[in-house]
Amino acid sequence: MSNVKIPPVLRQAVGGERVVQADGATVGEVLDDLCTRHPAVGAQILTSDGTLHKYVNLYVNDEDARLLQWTDTPVGDADTLMILPAMAGGAR
Repeated sequence: MSNVKIPPVLRQAVGGERVVQADGATVGEVLDDLCTRHPAVGAQILTSDGTLHKYVNLYVNDEDARLLQWTDTPVGDADTLMILPAMAGGAR
């Protein structure tokens, strides 16, 4: 199982945990398992057709998954996946 770091905005969806575990051989499989175990996470990071929202950034062991193989990036038990939704907006 890989460790998945949960940002504050998603922690309520995982019972307040900062880190949870999820199974999978790739980033995509880990995300699928995470969203199966914690459906409220999927409701916040996935579109209605089940794809990852464009504002969600993923890091594998602190490396941007977009620069690796994105959701096809292999992961193992010792790896950490960090979900980081981009923040936008605010007052002028």
